[in-house]
Amino acid sequence: MSDQLDILEEDLVEEEELAEIETDDAEAEVDGKEDADRYTAESTGDVTQIYLNEIGQSKLLTPEEERALSRRVVQGDFTARQKMIEHNLRLVVNIAKHYINRGMTLLDLIEEGNIGLMHALEKFDPERGFRFSTYATWWIRQSIERAIMNQSRTIRLPVHVIKELNVYLRAQRHLEASLGHEPVIEDIAHLVGKDVEEVRRVMSLNERVASLDAPLDIDPMLSIGESIPDDQHDGPETILQNSEVEKYVKEWLKQLNDKQRMVIERRYGLNGYEICTLEDLAANLSLTRERVRQIQIEALDQLRRILRRYGVNRDVVL
Repeated sequence: MSDQLDILEEDLVEEEELAEIETDDAEAEVDGKEDADRYTAESTGDVTQIYLNEIGQSKLLTPEEERALSRRVVQGDFTARQKMIEHNLRLVVNIAKHYINRGMTLLDLIEEGNIGLMHALEKFDPERGFRFSTYATWWIRQSIERAIMNQSRTIRLPVHVIKELNVYLRAQRHLEASLGHEPVIEDIAHLVGKDVEEVRRVMSLNERVASLDAPLDIDPMLSIGESIPDDQHDGPETILQNSEVEKYVKEWLKQLNDKQRMVIERRYGLNGYEICTLEDLAANLSLTRERVRQIQIEALDQLRRILRRYGVNRDVVL
């Protein structure tokens, strides 16, 4: 399926996926401590080693402590939020080490993973019965993998431009995680202390780089990579399968109310619509951006219920 359905898939994370993540909490915590100790200044650099030494001093949380802190986070307790982040930094290191030699330094991988950790904490519900580390693993991986994808997608740009662009992309993801909505260029420029026009110019370079996963102009549901002939695979069968999936997605979308369907179609670029930002949709619907975001959340919840009602495994469909 296309990028749009991949993004929709991410927002439809459910209990069955979390249960399948191969993360044993105790093992992950021990591994994180061992990894922090194993990396030396010689192999990781002084700055990275100092960081690893610092996080190695944080004691592990018991399930009871984690649950109590998580509930305080839900209530808006900033101190509890900071403690949850600090005591799960080892988990980020443990995951980040698996992505070494993929075009990013260990410290950069850890930074990206930390953004995913913060995003996970914003979304975590302690009443659902999962350990936070199990839930956070998915978001940490997603954050790191997206950063690697952006790095490889801009590989033809000059090195100094790639570094500058990655700073802005990290700031963008950090703001999105902390604010709960898509940041504008002005927000990014303010965070990194750069001129708005300079940030806009560099960010635009990222948009000009073609990705094999990017949708075709003539058919948004088909990516560039999918349009390239491949004699080693059964093209007709793949096309038929994708067509069947799209048909079911369209049927499920019909079960949403008009506003919910409109928001989902335009936020994820489904059914031929271009992807819209919350700001654009708010202007088109004469609503506030926050109200559009609420409608999106309500629609995703409704889609989850529809999938459960039909007994559909999201991994098979999307």
